[in-house]
Amino acid sequence: MTEKTPLLHYRLLSSVNESEQRTPPASQAPEQLPASPGPSSAHQRQPKKLSIFFGVVIPTLLSMFSVVLFLRIGFVVGQSGLYQAIAMFLVAYFIICMTVLSVCAISTNGALDAGGAYYMISRALGPEFGGSIGLMFFLANVCGSALFVLGLVEAIVDTFGVPQDGTLATSPYQILPSGYWWSLLYATGVALLCLLVCLVGAHIYAKATFIIFLVVMFVLGTIFISFFAVQPRTILLPSSSSFNPATNGTGPGFPTTANFTGFKLDTLLGNLWADYTVDYTTETMMTFATVFAVMFNGCTGIMAGSNMSGDLKNPSYSIPRGTITAVIFTFIIYNLLSVLVACSCDRILLQRDYSFLRDINIWNPFVTIGVYSSTLSAAMSNLIGASRILYALARDDLFGKVLSPAKKTSRSGNPWVSVLISWFLVQLVLFSGKLNTIASIVTIFFLLVYAAVDLACLALEWASAPNFRPTFRYFTWHTCVLGIIGCVVMMFLINAIYASASIAFMLLLLLLIHYLSPTSSWGYISQALIFHQVRKYLLMLDVRKDHVKFWRPQVLLMVSNPRSSVGLVTFINDIKKSGLYVLGHVQLGDLDHLPSDPLQAQYDSWLSLVDQLNIKAFVNLTLADSVRHGVQHLLFISGLGGMRPNTLVLGFYDDCLPEDKLIDPSLSPSQSTDPLSPSQELEQPPLFHFASLRGSRDRQDYGEFGDGKVLGPQEYVAIITDAMKMLKNVVLARYFNNFDRTQVLSPPSSSPGKGAVFVDVWPVNLLRPDSCSYVDTCSLFLLQLACILNMVRAWRKATLRLFLCVEEGRSVRGSEQKLGQLLKDLRIKAHVYPVPWDQVVSLHWQRQGSWSKRQQSESPDSTIDEKTERADEEENEDDYVNSFPSNATRLSDDYLSAVNKLILDQARPPPAVRFLYLPRPPADTRRYTSYLHQLELLTQDLGPTLLIHGVTPVITTDL
Repeated sequence: MTEKTPLLHYRLLSSVNESEQRTPPASQAPEQLPASPGPSSAHQRQPKKLSIFFGVVIPTLLSMFSVVLFLRIGFVVGQSGLYQAIAMFLVAYFIICMTVLSVCAISTNGALDAGGAYYMISRALGPEFGGSIGLMFFLANVCGSALFVLGLVEAIVDTFGVPQDGTLATSPYQILPSGYWWSLLYATGVALLCLLVCLVGAHIYAKATFIIFLVVMFVLGTIFISFFAVQPRTILLPSSSSFNPATNGTGPGFPTTANFTGFKLDTLLGNLWADYTVDYTTETMMTFATVFAVMFNGCTGIMAGSNMSGDLKNPSYSIPRGTITAVIFTFIIYNLLSVLVACSCDRILLQRDYSFLRDINIWNPFVTIGVYSSTLSAAMSNLIGASRILYALARDDLFGKVLSPAKKTSRSGNPWVSVLISWFLVQLVLFSGKLNTIASIVTIFFLLVYAAVDLACLALEWASAPNFRPTFRYFTWHTCVLGIIGCVVMMFLINAIYASASIAFMLLLLLLIHYLSPTSSWGYISQALIFHQVRKYLLMLDVRKDHVKFWRPQVLLMVSNPRSSVGLVTFINDIKKSGLYVLGHVQLGDLDHLPSDPLQAQYDSWLSLVDQLNIKAFVNLTLADSVRHGVQHLLFISGLGGMRPNTLVLGFYDDCLPEDKLIDPSLSPSQSTDPLSPSQELEQPPLFHFASLRGSRDRQDYGEFGDGKVLGPQEYVAIITDAMKMLKNVVLARYFNNFDRTQVLSPPSSSPGKGAVFVDVWPVNLLRPDSCSYVDTCSLFLLQLACILNMVRAWRKATLRLFLCVEEGRSVRGSEQKLGQLLKDLRIKAHVYPVPWDQVVSLHWQRQGSWSKRQQSESPDSTIDEKTERADEEENEDDYVNSFPSNATRLSDDYLSAVNKLILDQARPPPAVRFLYLPRPPADTRRYTSYLHQLELLTQDLGPTLLIHGVTPVITTDL
């Protein structure tokens, strides 16, 4: 409901009950098409018969004409003067006009349901903003209802109350005791009357709205006539012990009377400029901001018509025209009254008697009737509106069980629990005692809601969503921005403390809903805005402007089954350094033989995995006839524009048995080991829908890819070769099955390193013992990745250990100093450890010598194929340093085992992870198996190890 909806017509009586029976899900509401008439719903059988006047104009006018019109128009002019009063109305109506344009745009973009502004904001901005603003809107209606109750009590006490200072009553009707507690008692009685009407007789109120409207218009007419028909007279002022005659320049005497002068130029001149003084009801000094806060309450109520869309003949036609008509009409009336008051009433009368319109009317009871009817109507409409907003919040389950009792309704569909809660809060607000006391709070709450409506329209406009096409087009993003700025500025001008507190409270609610409420199906405008901005910036990201200074790893990690890859997935998330991170998966199959795409149903599980592991990664799945073709697809198509993977990470091809790291904790140990039926798997959370790791199919014969022996060693190495041909860096990860990041980074203090964490780096091609270069592209890439890992907050305490392999006859100190200078130039902090490996290299050369003797002893009658193979090997002797060695067949298992033992011997204490040099695969595909075998021997039992091959420069010493 809107903030002061006075026409709680037929919809209020039936919508709550019918909505649960016939209203589609909230996310479908804006897109639903009119259903054909049928017997299923009584509401659908009744034509929408409310016109602009009855459906929009009347409720909006009654919402805006209330306390300010009858009790505070003189207060505004008397305190601020005619010039500032008109300026206040201009500012206030500028703000609400900007908001009206936004309301018209949103309300003509789809059907509205119960909740008014809350429904608009929540369905446009999502549950976080909708829920927080909805609760603020509920509080605004509660405080607004209390404000009108206090206004009615003030009018009753002014008419029937005994003077507080003990002076004689001037009227025989002044018989009611007055004072704070008596006023509270009267306010409680009025609030109870509103409660009874809302609980029992809401339909009586709805039918009487038109009569109330006629009464208000008639009284307004008599007020205008009175300015011309009534003769000048002297009016007795209400007494107040707080009045200080020195504050308004009236002389030393205590004024007890003031004059209604009729139209006089002197009176007008005396009321043109501001003369702020003490408010005789609250005993506080007035300012522009406090007066504006009181005045602005007469400008609220602009959303009353938008809630009537379900009962209008033509909502898209009626809402904008009816709302704008009501706003223009009230603006003219307020300004005319201000001018008439300034021309005919003494300043002291305006400042000291807020009910003076009654005293100058042609018949005093007319104004009294108008005040009572309008304020009582507004109080009940705010109470009913607050209850409907609370009911809508409870029905949307944004606050969980806290608001669940508010869902209860009577047989007729009246949310009686929400009404009781709203009434109780109204009663608490009534303890403030005075209308002007809570006017600032109410105004700030409404300004915050209006700013949120403008923000919702602005977000929809900026998102450029195709489905945002309102029939009302007289708005732009400029009007939305102006409305937001106007609301925020006036909030802080009225009361900076209240404004700051309300915004802080709204943000707190927003965070609570964001983290505690379930995911809604309404759609999130944030997603549309993010998409719009990301697309724009991706187009600006020009790959031609890439520079090595700003290089960062953008990783595609191939995952077969996440159940066995949790450790690797979390580790690679640390090494990406704010770059692109994509989890890739290949499912074998042919779409020609499948009824539908099998991958679409799997995305929920993968996205749940990303959320569960708290990693920043995208998911990319593909369907292919082989794993190799699937990886090629992902390397070609993953990413957009300048955000494309430059590094491929694969699990190692070995015989390690995988372990399930995603066992559902809700299952008992026996259940977790037994196969689940298809129905049981569907009942599990999406995170646990991945295929189970059971039986012989779980052997990781090919690293982190598919299930079963669908990938052989030839194809595995071919994938590595394909990636290097595409100029992608390649990383092979071994022994990450049991990697636990938390355990690795928090070693026990009793360990050999006394709790220290180490990362070992071997930046030399260990399969080329005849080359010890540390400055080739691959070595520098390896150093870069190790440094990036060390830059991550969780790994900053880790120590990089760089191992320098040296041979006899070479200057160890010189090599160490040279490498240290290189690290200094690259700003990499690491400890260099020289490692003599003469004995290991000697094994290689012994094997080389025996191979040469065998070559010489070969028969001259060798086959052509054998000679061709030897020629190819000799030609490959000139390959660059990071290639697979031409003497591959000459690297004995003894040599590789010795290198493996050398690496293990240097691990004191053992590192958390090792970085090793990955040579390029051989050009001859027949040697792929030998290549993989040598990598396996090299990394045997090393623990978590990365074999890394870089193909592009990634480090620079330039600024």
